[in-house]
Amino acid sequence: MTHKTPAVSAMKQQARRLRAALQDAGTPLSHSGALETVARQHGHRDWNTAQAAASWENPARWQVGQSVRGRYLNQPFTGRIKSVSERIGGFWRLTLQFDAPVDVVTSQHFSNYRSQVRCVINAQGTTTEKTSDGTPHLRLFTA
Repeated sequence: MTHKTPAVSAMKQQARRLRAALQDAGTPLSHSGALETVARQHGHRDWNTAQAAASWENPARWQVGQSVRGRYLNQPFTGRIKSVSERIGGFWRLTLQFDAPVDVVTSQHFSNYRSQVRCVINAQGTTTEKTSDGTPHLRLFTA
């Protein structure tokens, strides 16, 4: 019978619960000690081995070269991801190359076209920055 190692976040949660339970019982245990114990409970030699065997439930959602579509300053666009880096807390920094320049000005008197933009998006694909009417600067979808 094969044993599937749980996700890293699940094992970390188990370690926190174990540490809290032992602390309440008067037996203090360090965080690293709790991680090592949880790793052994799942059949691994140590925490590093367990972590390497574990699944990460948040695989890279955004990748260089990926086709995307969305709205930038409320203007629709299609394009590709030119660069991506994952940030702490479920955020990603992206550079997007638009397929066609996007006019980011709503005035009828002049235009301002952008062909590339850098942004930081959350897990839902939106920026935390918003326009004055509360619309996110950018909303991103996979094409």
